[in-house]
Amino acid sequence: MQETFVQLRALMLESAKGMIVAKDGPGGLVMHAPIPHPWDASKPMWFGAVQPMKNYVSYHLMPVYSNPVMQAKISPDLKKRMQGKSCFNFKTVDKVLFKELGTLTKKGYQRFKKEGLV
Repeated sequence: MQETFVQLRALMLESAKGMIVAKDGPGGLVMHAPIPHPWDASKPMWFGAVQPMKNYVSYHLMPVYSNPVMQAKISPDLKKRMQGKSCFNFKTVDKVLFKELGTLTKKGYQRFKKEGLV
């Protein structure tokens, strides 16, 4: 499972250049947009996170949460990994799904950029 975390962490860092690394350590990676949250300026605007859990690794991608167009373009295989609207769970490395997740993350970054959040 460590290799799954390592690859998902690298994928998030590579696909979300321009975001702020708020946390990066054994407990996981957290990335924020460089502006405060539009609804509560005292909080950061979350972009994503990669968290090692006991039996899997979670990949959180907030741009997907409020975008039904992005959600509709997620493949059925990647949707099987979804928990909620913005979290994907993996136990092992899956190169095909990781590639799709990288593309989705880049599109999420572009969406944040278009909306002035970057």
